[in-house]
Amino acid sequence: MSAGRAGELGGLLLLAALLAAVPLALDDFRQQLAAKYLCYAFPAVGLVLLWGYGGILSLGQGLYFGMGSYFMAMFLKLEAASQTNTGSALSQFYGSNLPDFMVWNSVEVLPWWWRPFHSLSFTVAAILVIPPLFAFLLAYANFRKRVGGVYFSIITLALAAIASIVIIGQQGYTGGVNGITDFKTFLGVDILSNGVKRVLYFVTVGVLLASVLVGRSLLASRTGKILVAIRDREDRVRFSGYNPATFKAFVFAVAALLASLGGAFFALQEGLASPSLVGIVPSIEMVIYAAVGGRLSLIGTVYGTLLVFSAKTFFSENFPEIWLYLLGTLFILVVMFLPTGLAGLVERVRWPHARTAKTPAAAPASGRPVMSEVEPPVEVRSGRPA
Repeated sequence: MSAGRAGELGGLLLLAALLAAVPLALDDFRQQLAAKYLCYAFPAVGLVLLWGYGGILSLGQGLYFGMGSYFMAMFLKLEAASQTNTGSALSQFYGSNLPDFMVWNSVEVLPWWWRPFHSLSFTVAAILVIPPLFAFLLAYANFRKRVGGVYFSIITLALAAIASIVIIGQQGYTGGVNGITDFKTFLGVDILSNGVKRVLYFVTVGVLLASVLVGRSLLASRTGKILVAIRDREDRVRFSGYNPATFKAFVFAVAALLASLGGAFFALQEGLASPSLVGIVPSIEMVIYAAVGGRLSLIGTVYGTLLVFSAKTFFSENFPEIWLYLLGTLFILVVMFLPTGLAGLVERVRWPHARTAKTPAAAPASGRPVMSEVEPPVEVRSGRPA
């Protein structure tokens, strides 16, 4: 096993050990906060694949996070409504068990697109299929027309804003600005008890670590190498016979799937699906999590998410009047002094001479510099041949 792979494996094992120790070191309230933080690590891991290795900056990952949370919330709300309204006057009057917010908004019949969410199987399938399918079709349509860069980022940002506005406007069917809340059970199990919350925490940790492993396998595969090549020199990849739009749309769909998973776990952990999870602000914050952890490190971005949320909690509790300014200062300092995030800082500490090893040696008689063995023969970012 190479030193690089051994280091990655060691970092993953360390992360698993730290996350497993959280319930032992923290009280129930802090453990619940940690579970909430980890839900946001899912879209951050997806952004490492999408932005760090795919070169595609999405400012609308909150859209897919919101899809996952609303799909899970719809199932939980229908279960709660069934338990609350069975045999009640509401059930007899409307002929079905309606969520409370629909009753308050004079909705008399459960919408057709709500009805399949009575089934857990359909709910899980919707979480795993609909967001990545929508993301793939959206991305492929744009990348096929060579729409990329900042223009694609603006499109993703606009979609997140539109989704938030639509959710708020359709109050009778989505709960409006308050979202979907007040569900207490999952398949009859009380999800508000501390014991169940602890189980949900470990399930979240397990799925998150599995997502990191899948991401590492994807990057190590042929698809991952082509993706990096597209990021660095898309024109050369196209001339080699590949269709960059397909690969870029694929990684965009993978990032959407991870965001959807995070949203589903968020609805289970927090008992909430809200338009505040979908809009512009949470989407941009997800990019910040990836940037702080290191946009080229799947493990680092998990640490980055935990660090940002921990700082937000600490500043808001101890400096309630100025905590936003302190958090903004932290972001500025990270961008200025840690452009490669926490992962880059760790690499510099572990390999302090790595940068000097990449400097070109003395030029031979031909005038061309001889590169070190750790330097690739082609500087793919700038397109300069060695």
